[in-house]
Amino acid sequence: MTTPILPVFTAVDLDAIGTHEGRVVVILSEPGKLHPGARRVNKLMRGALARFADSETFEKMKEGEAHELAFPTGMAAEAVQVVRLSPRAQAPKVRMAGGVIGKSLLGKDVLVLAGTLKRAEELALGASLRAYAFDDHQTNDDAPKGGSLALMVSKPELFEDATASIKALVEGVFFTRDLVNEPANVLTTSEFADRLVDLEKLGVTVKVLDEPELEKLGMRALLGVGQGSEAPSKVVVMEWMKGEADAAPLALVGKGVVFDTGGISLKPGLGMEDMTMDMGGAGTVAGAMKTIALRGAKANVVGLVGLVENMPDGRAQRPGDIVTSMKGDTIEVINTDAEGRLVLCDVMWYAQEEYKPAGMIDLATLTGAIIIGLGHDNAGVFSNDDTLCNGFLKAAQAEGEGAWRMPMGPGYDKLIKSHKADIKNVGGRAAGSITAAQFLGRFVNEGQPWIHLDIAGTAQLASDSPLAPKGATGWGVLALNRMVSDMFEA
Repeated sequence: MTTPILPVFTAVDLDAIGTHEGRVVVILSEPGKLHPGARRVNKLMRGALARFADSETFEKMKEGEAHELAFPTGMAAEAVQVVRLSPRAQAPKVRMAGGVIGKSLLGKDVLVLAGTLKRAEELALGASLRAYAFDDHQTNDDAPKGGSLALMVSKPELFEDATASIKALVEGVFFTRDLVNEPANVLTTSEFADRLVDLEKLGVTVKVLDEPELEKLGMRALLGVGQGSEAPSKVVVMEWMKGEADAAPLALVGKGVVFDTGGISLKPGLGMEDMTMDMGGAGTVAGAMKTIALRGAKANVVGLVGLVENMPDGRAQRPGDIVTSMKGDTIEVINTDAEGRLVLCDVMWYAQEEYKPAGMIDLATLTGAIIIGLGHDNAGVFSNDDTLCNGFLKAAQAEGEGAWRMPMGPGYDKLIKSHKADIKNVGGRAAGSITAAQFLGRFVNEGQPWIHLDIAGTAQLASDSPLAPKGATGWGVLALNRMVSDMFEA
């Protein structure tokens, strides 16, 4: 796993500011308001910091933006980075400002003069999240690695628990990012399962269901997806039962298609390399479980992921095939590239049969239609329960992770009605993400609170974002963790 750069919170030491040889970050809100650390920098720089704060450049800076003053006179630092941020800024904005700092953190020793900033923990979290690089397969020794992050604060005793909290969050997000970024020849279904078994070191109980057991359980919808691959299909179950003994758990269910060619309904070649991320739902579940375990959450949570590979072998599932799900419903496969819902429906049914969960949330990079509808700023949220759904939306908003509720309703069911089987796996181009949710809803028991998260637009990005470089984002780990804390902890 990518090793995170975790923050250290220290008391203000004015003498150490001038001798720090790395980067010094000064937080300013407006001209004329300099905290003690900033006043020390200004004195060392013979008033240059105050002059910059009075300049047109600073005046035009938006909250959370930064400007670099290279090789400042009177200091050993290689640069002073000035970040504009109000002490009244909300947590997501502060976290993004931290991301600006973290973008240049790799390979550097960074000293942040946070002063009396109330949200120093959020600043540190944002910096640690942004200081990520997936370089396991790069042989260039010149790539920046390591670094340190120290924050000078006026009352460091207020942040005694901050490092442990940040560690749990960052390691969970990085676990998800590493999984999603891995190429499929490395992250096979077996390798994925092995990495999840490693969570046992944190106290998670992990069991792996292999193909003979899946066949015995009747998961023929899931098995049909992977039957054209040399990689064995698996279901991995991760249990964290540290809440009240008789409390039903929250079930997190993830789609884990380690590579998706589309099967016989072959995808176009252009961009197919991105389908290494089609296990993003399973990766998010894994990251959330790691964070929950690292912080010792007093909750009952079970994570279940279906791991398959969708390949166009001679044994592969064909359009027109009819398969029987674990529930017993028959499914006509119209398009083998709509495979994620076939994986999820069996794992969701197993989760309900085995655990009778208090709530169930499935996550999947499921449809391109959700990207057309919401772009890359929001995941699609579908639910049959307002309380559970609103709890998630509140958590996502608090963490700055975009999520937007989408409609559902029986009127869409006619689009996925089959004349040969109980249901078909696609309903045409119209309302594609909604009909996918309607399909999954058929495998939710009456009275079972449920959310479906379509994360196709948020799991991986083609360019940098405020808290992550190009590639996997780890979207959802923070929101799910907060939701567990808010709604399911004892």
